[in-house]
Amino acid sequence: MTTPPGGPLAVGIVGTGGIAGAHGPGWVEAGASLHAHSLDGAEAFAETFGATVHPDLDSLLAAVDVVDVCTPTPVHAEIVHRALDAGCHVICEKPLTRSLEDARAVVEHAERAGRLLFPAHVVRYFPQYAAAKAGIDAGRIGTPAVLRYERTGQFPRMPWFADQEASGGIVMDQMIHDIDQAIWVAGPVASVHAREHVAASQPEVRTAHVVLTHTGGAISHCRGFWGPAGTAFRYAFSLAGDAGRLEYDSAQDSAVTWDAVARGGAETGGSLLPDISGMRSPYAEEILDAAAAIRTGRAPRVSARDGLVAVEVSLAALESLATGRSIPC
Repeated sequence: MTTPPGGPLAVGIVGTGGIAGAHGPGWVEAGASLHAHSLDGAEAFAETFGATVHPDLDSLLAAVDVVDVCTPTPVHAEIVHRALDAGCHVICEKPLTRSLEDARAVVEHAERAGRLLFPAHVVRYFPQYAAAKAGIDAGRIGTPAVLRYERTGQFPRMPWFADQEASGGIVMDQMIHDIDQAIWVAGPVASVHAREHVAASQPEVRTAHVVLTHTGGAISHCRGFWGPAGTAFRYAFSLAGDAGRLEYDSAQDSAVTWDAVARGGAETGGSLLPDISGMRSPYAEEILDAAAAIRTGRAPRVSARDGLVAVEVSLAALESLATGRSIPC
């Protein structure tokens, strides 16, 4: 199906788990006509967002202009290829694919097909990170030298996340956000060194540290933590250059003050996603950016090649974990 010159985009959501619910409001705001196919939960998603449910992927592909892939990582590549073969533009949740070969293949397929392939690296749309990038581009800290990123959340409940071969573990599922940030800010990576610790008594509790040495000389430290149920989501960065430093910590953000009851309720629930109640939805912003790129042909904030590079560097980190060596990129 070709993209219509006017009227609403027909968008097919494939996989209607948790992240699809974060994408849905953006598509509604973009005025899209929504369709859905999922092994589970499509009816509930359709009821919430007014989508048409399809019994199989082929039926959905025949009805839409854009496919939004919100499935588990192991099937990303297959669905992206089928969507591109059907002439659709594609938004795909991160990581783009689980393997470097698959990532290269889907990017090259999209380029041959002349269709947008948009990796949903949503952290580029969080206002704190976007402001930091703009400040660095404007020379606020001089030349970036040492970048530190942290991200904390509860261990995902869905069983496939615990399968390192399927999900890529904490590095490819969670820390890829900050790896992408480091590359966005400091440029290409020359080498990667990584370490991970898994608690012996609670294997769902784990932390990893990835060190990126950039070709421009900067060093990035990315730290990720998965904790037990109820772990509060936190994200932070400290970006230092030869002329200054930019910092942010969501745990110390005083823009919104909660009373004790509200704070207690939030802290006991834990989350796989950050609290965005006090800001414009970054998930809506990324969807609107992708929709505008499809409509106008302009480049979005995240390119398919950005998604490919994030996969490449994350896989180098996994190789470092397995071998104990620094891995060249």
